[in-house]
Amino acid sequence: MDNESEVIMELRSKLSAFENRVKELELENAKLTSIVSTCTCRHQVQENLDTEISDKKMPAMNLEKLKLGNCVGNGKRKPKKKLAGYNFNSMNHHSQRLVALKIMYFGLRFYGFASEAQMDPTVESELFKALQKTRLVLGDRKDLQYSRCGRTDKGVSSVGQVVALLLRSKHKETGGDTSEEFVDEGSDGELDYVKILNGVLPDDIRVIGWCYVPFNFSARFSCLSREYRYFFWRENLNIMAMESSCKRLIGEHDFRNFCKMDAVNVHNYKRRITSFDICPCNESDQLMFMKIKGSAFLWHQVRCLVAVLFLVGQGLESPDVIDVLLDVDKMRRKPQYKMASEIPLVLQSCEFEGLSFKCSSDARRALQFHFEKECRAYKLQAAIFQVALLSLSTTEDDDSVAGHKTKKKVSSHVPLMSRPTEPSYDERRAKLTISAVEQHKSVVAKQDMITL
Repeated sequence: MDNESEVIMELRSKLSAFENRVKELELENAKLTSIVSTCTCRHQVQENLDTEISDKKMPAMNLEKLKLGNCVGNGKRKPKKKLAGYNFNSMNHHSQRLVALKIMYFGLRFYGFASEAQMDPTVESELFKALQKTRLVLGDRKDLQYSRCGRTDKGVSSVGQVVALLLRSKHKETGGDTSEEFVDEGSDGELDYVKILNGVLPDDIRVIGWCYVPFNFSARFSCLSREYRYFFWRENLNIMAMESSCKRLIGEHDFRNFCKMDAVNVHNYKRRITSFDICPCNESDQLMFMKIKGSAFLWHQVRCLVAVLFLVGQGLESPDVIDVLLDVDKMRRKPQYKMASEIPLVLQSCEFEGLSFKCSSDARRALQFHFEKECRAYKLQAAIFQVALLSLSTTEDDDSVAGHKTKKKVSSHVPLMSRPTEPSYDERRAKLTISAVEQHKSVVAKQDMITL
């Protein structure tokens, strides 16, 4: 019995010691949890923990248990969002600045710039993948004050597209009143946005510059003008007749006969073209481009303008056809014609007041190397097709099938004024109104049926 009493007393003593140790560990755990919850980033958490460990001489075995985001004591990993006062899916612990990015992209494989059409890939979707991968943005796009200068169509390229959004920054925003004059603190020590993003973007998209912008900046509505270029081969086109037509397009006009009409969202089809020129490229006099500059453009406006100018250059239409199509009182319905191809169209530049885009020397060298590499690759492809073209001279015609050749029928040109026309804006709006009324009646009828 004496031995049993001694064992019981010894066990009770050990149990009491364990209970005291558990209480000590719980106090340490509460203190460490408080440290984690009050920190603003992982780096600060680690520094505070190191200090606490050093002061308390914490045993090495406890260091292994202490991991950011883990619960000490039960061995189970808790979701990061449950750490009090800290959310790893938020950028509240980072400084942010509203930044404008100038973007170049080769549009051949993209379904346009904007990503709302549920078609992939788009330039915008690839850009946001890169932004998220580099942790420059977190959270929903609606919280980033995101804006874009233009929505280029499928296949259209750009060397001057501009977007603006809140990005992680090493500098805090100056001032909170958007009515005050914006002051740029400079880019010293700032994140190299160009280098960071180009490291993960696909080869046919590149960021070529960035700059701080004021809090009330919009890449769409702050833009003063946009310039497009359309490349083409001169061949047998009458350039003088085309230039005469270009001059007629300068100024403010109603361009509803030179666009794809969106009667649901667009009600004003007046736009101002400030310049419209035809220029030779530096490489060859045969390769030329149209330079169109204006405050804003309608859906497919540039491609429609180019299509009509080509008809004028081919001698199929008179330059006077421009005046006829611009007179929307007489020509209320747009004649049907095919738009010019999207591949040679480039958004050249977007002009903003007071913006100066920056690029570090390292990022600039990398961009130069990348563009030179891409140029060599496309020149190599062109050389291969040139060799294939020359190789045709070494093949002989098979006269045995000459009698079976079918002559290709050449379609005769139908003047624009003689072609079928599309519905006018008023007719489209009337149809939308009738559709809305019928839909309302249908909803009311269904509600009445339910009531009965």
